[in-house]
Amino acid sequence: MELASYIDHTILKADCTLKQIETLCKEAKSNSFAAVCVPPYYVKDAVRLLEESGVKVATVVGFPMGYAHTPAKVEEVKRAVDEGADEIDVVVNICAIKNGNWSYVKNDIESMTMAAHLRGKIVKIILETGLLKRTEIAEICRLCNEVGVDFVKTSTGLNGSGASVDIVRFLKKNLNNSVKICASGGIRDAAKAGKLVDAGAARLGSSSGLKLIK
Repeated sequence: MELASYIDHTILKADCTLKQIETLCKEAKSNSFAAVCVPPYYVKDAVRLLEESGVKVATVVGFPMGYAHTPAKVEEVKRAVDEGADEIDVVVNICAIKNGNWSYVKNDIESMTMAAHLRGKIVKIILETGLLKRTEIAEICRLCNEVGVDFVKTSTGLNGSGASVDIVRFLKKNLNNSVKICASGGIRDAAKAGKLVDAGAARLGSSSGLKLIK
């Protein structure tokens, strides 16, 4: 298994600097990672640094809580796409999920997905599985199947538990084959990364990309 091709090399710390983004992009190019994932503030810089490298630029929307109003999140998607992002990782509205407002949740997912797809971009829906019941995760998977999202991502890595083999298997069971899985949160060694891929993950979001391949 060539783990590098699975990795979204990530830095989303509140105090990250341009120098750190430059290092991140250099590492991603040198190791042929799938993508970098950076704060919206640095999308333009990452696009410039990775030009013609083959490494995709991902950024986050509604991060990390997901409870911003849908129109605000849609505008974030549009801005990220305008600035050159290839992939948009958007956090679901967990407050709406906990209140059982599934029509709101579907509209939220559908609106952001449409905004990305109309411009030919990839969308990853971040679930924050560590804060959700299995019944809630299954319902979100059903909605993601209906909407036709590109990826479902396990977590932000900042709230609740991160990725696990068990949750990746559960997502695999509940998602259409056309919807891929991005495991994220707490992936810091190659052994765990390999198990997540074996369980069904097509991408691995991690700030420890170099550790995973070494």
